[in-house]
Amino acid sequence: MKNELEEAREKINEIDRKMIDLFKERMDAVLKVARYKKENGLPILDRQREEILLEKNLKWLGDESLAKYYKIFLEGVLASSKSYQEDFLQ
Repeated sequence: MKNELEEAREKINEIDRKMIDLFKERMDAVLKVARYKKENGLPILDRQREEILLEKNLKWLGDESLAKYYKIFLEGVLASSKSYQEDFLQ
């Protein structure tokens, strides 16, 4: 019989596997964005887009107690996306 900690960790592992699939799917889309930016001479950083994305996603989150942590999470996602674009464009 599993204890509460083991069950919670199992759930986290399951979620992490799903997040990996979503991460790969997101990075495929990021690569398409990088190609478009390259073809159209656009910069990688689009601060206005990032602000809109954060605002929209925080509304979808709908949990003020998690907003601070989601912002940290999203900033990490955006940083990895920009880094991937930079690597592609070099």
